[in-house]
Amino acid sequence: MFCLRKAALFALVATLALASMPADASRSTGPVEEPSTGAMMADLVVARPVGAAITVLGTATFIVGLPFTLLGGNVAESGEKLVVKPARETFNRCLGCRNAGWRGDYPE
Repeated sequence: MFCLRKAALFALVATLALASMPADASRSTGPVEEPSTGAMMADLVVARPVGAAITVLGTATFIVGLPFTLLGGNVAESGEKLVVKPARETFNRCLGCRNAGWRGDYPE
């Protein structure tokens, strides 16, 4: 049982790591944001901890609901909404920026 939990946790972390990597970091598709010092401080002190907590709660909800989403056939959609999107907003965004993605490389 412990080995199964460990494997599931590893798979979840690997999926999050791969989902947050940009396809082509050298290509810039949007305007480059220049956040202010106040925006960076507020992001660091308030938004990032809240985003991390939402990511953890979403991951826990995803794991608890996994049997039901497997039966319903919508694992990918629930994983995207509950785990990947909050993690991307928290960890794949420049400090103080409003849009997720690498600096200047924002998804459409």
